[in-house]
Amino acid sequence: MRKHYIVAGHGFTVDAEDSIFTEMKQYEPFMDEKEDNTLFTLRIQKSDTPIIYKEYHRQEDEGLSIICGETPEGNTVLEYQLGNKVMGWLVCSHDYKEGKVYYTRGQRLFMVNSGLMMMYTFITTDKLTGLFHSSVVSYQGKAYMFLGKSGTGKSTHSQLWLKHIEGTELVNDDNPVVRIIDGEARVYGSPWSGKTPCYRNVDYPIGGIVKLKQAPHNEIRRMKPVEAYITLAMSISGMRWKEQMGDGLHETENQLTSTIPVWHLSCLPDQEAAEICSQAIVNKE
Repeated sequence: MRKHYIVAGHGFTVDAEDSIFTEMKQYEPFMDEKEDNTLFTLRIQKSDTPIIYKEYHRQEDEGLSIICGETPEGNTVLEYQLGNKVMGWLVCSHDYKEGKVYYTRGQRLFMVNSGLMMMYTFITTDKLTGLFHSSVVSYQGKAYMFLGKSGTGKSTHSQLWLKHIEGTELVNDDNPVVRIIDGEARVYGSPWSGKTPCYRNVDYPIGGIVKLKQAPHNEIRRMKPVEAYITLAMSISGMRWKEQMGDGLHETENQLTSTIPVWHLSCLPDQEAAEICSQAIVNKE
């Protein structure tokens, strides 16, 4: 069975058995009948046969290991391990237009989500598009992005806005898409929202970006361009060591830094933090 989706204006197709699509409820707001603007196709199947590849990069995050490598034919491979047990592989063609996900255990939706996120990231980095690790809210027609390492309190800060800043709505709580079109930076909801089920097909112009840091007080300041660039670079997904992706990520980060104010918020998880933040970044004080 085949279905087509559009996220932030970029289309992709998934080939899989019917039972897999019944698990992909979060993708339904992004379904599209026409297969226009298809950037890539991902095929999904079960397999326990290991993929032969040469490892060149490894990322560890809370027990999850993502091992990047290359097959003898030159195709990109990502192997996912949880607790040293292989969950599956993503294998991509040279141009990232074709991909296959092989899942080995019961977590096939995790492998579907991971495969689609990575394929989407790989093929859009040269299109002024970036998948950010961020929580995002909308307020008065604009979106505000909260960045930071895992456990910093991005989701908590979004919830503080929802509770204390009237008119706030949650856009995405983990992996929104940022796209620059005709010089305007916009943030889009996506099917990838972490542990919070927020899968909204909406988009807003970006009003501001805030890096959070836990502190015993609440204080906000606007970053200088170099600091802002580094902050964005640490929060955007992609294989920066590959030249084409690295160049695309740099251009996206450079345009964002030059057009969108980026702030640093030292904060407590309290109402005052949300109020101080909103007053500064909404009113540009």
